[in-house]
Amino acid sequence: MNAEETRATLTIALMAAFADGMKDERERAAVKRVAEALGPETGFDLPGVYREVLLAKPDLAEVAAALQSQESRQLAYEMAVGICDADGTQGPPEREFLERLATTLGLDRAAAAAASDAAEAVAQAAFGPEPATDASAPIAGGGAATAGSATGPVSGTITGRSKLADPEMDKLILNASITNAALELLPESLASMAIIPLQVRLVYRIGKSYGYPMDTSNAKDFIATLGLGLTGQYLEQFGRKLLGGLLGGLGGGLGRGLGRQAASSGLTFATTYAIGRIAQRYYDGGRTMDGATLKQAFTGLLEEARGLAPAYRTQIEQKAGTIDVKSLASLVRQG
Repeated sequence: MNAEETRATLTIALMAAFADGMKDERERAAVKRVAEALGPETGFDLPGVYREVLLAKPDLAEVAAALQSQESRQLAYEMAVGICDADGTQGPPEREFLERLATTLGLDRAAAAAASDAAEAVAQAAFGPEPATDASAPIAGGGAATAGSATGPVSGTITGRSKLADPEMDKLILNASITNAALELLPESLASMAIIPLQVRLVYRIGKSYGYPMDTSNAKDFIATLGLGLTGQYLEQFGRKLLGGLLGGLGGGLGRGLGRQAASSGLTFATTYAIGRIAQRYYDGGRTMDGATLKQAFTGLLEEARGLAPAYRTQIEQKAGTIDVKSLASLVRQG
C-alpha cells in the first residue's frame, strides 16, 4: 500500500471508531493518544485526521476513492470491522456504517458478510461458557498446574479466594499472554481481532474464579479503567501492523515481518500479562482498589512484564506457527 492508501485506511478506521458516537470519554481519549503516537510513523498528520473525522465528518466515498486495489479495499473493510467489534459486538450504528462502507468500496456482499461474521464470532466468544480444562496440563514456561482445582463456572458465593490454585492462575495469565503475543505476529487481520477478546476473557475468568458474577460490561469497564480503551488499543495494534507492512488477508500464513513485529509482540505480551495480574490483585482484594490506584499499579506491573517478554520469545514464535485463524473463536473460549 502506498502512503495515500495507508492514510485512507487509517481514516476509515477512525470513522469506524466514531460510528457509534464514541460517548465514552475514556475511549475517546485512548483513540486520541493512539493517533498522536502513530502520527510520526505514518509520515502525515494523523492527529489532524483524527480531528477532521471527529469534527468535519469527511465524505466516505471521497476517502474510499484513494483505495485503488481490491486488496487495499478489503483490508480497509476488515480493519473497520475490527474497530467496530473492539468493544463488543456491533450495534445498529456500526452495522449501518459497515454496510455503507462495503457498498462504497464495491465489495462482494458474501465476502463482506464473512469477514463481519468471523469478527462477531470472536467477539462473542469472550463471554461463552467456561471450557473444561485439564488440571494436569503444564504451565507455559515450566511447572504444572495443581490437580483437582476447579476451573468451571463458579457460584455467586464470594469467598475471598480464587477457585484456581496459584499454579493454575499463573498458567491462565501466562498462556493468554503468550497467545496474544503470537497473534500479534500473524499477518491475518482476523488474528488482530482476537487479542482484545482474549484480554476481556482473561479478566472475565479471573473475576469468575473469585466468585463474582461477571458480564460483558464488568470486564470491559475494568480494562477501560486501566487507561486501555478497547477501540484505541485495537487501532494501535492494527495501525502498527499496517505501517509495518505485516498485514495480509484472511488466508495468509506466518508473515515475513516476524522480527519487525517482535517489539509490538512483546508489548502485547506485557499488556496482557499486566492486565491479568492487576485483575488478580483487584478481585483478590475484594474489588476495593479505586481507579487511580488501579492505573498506578497497572503501570508498575506493565514495566515488570516488559522485562518478562523476551524470556518467552521462543514459545511465542512456536505458538504463532500453530494458530489456525479459522478457529479463533474456539481459541478465545479456551482462554
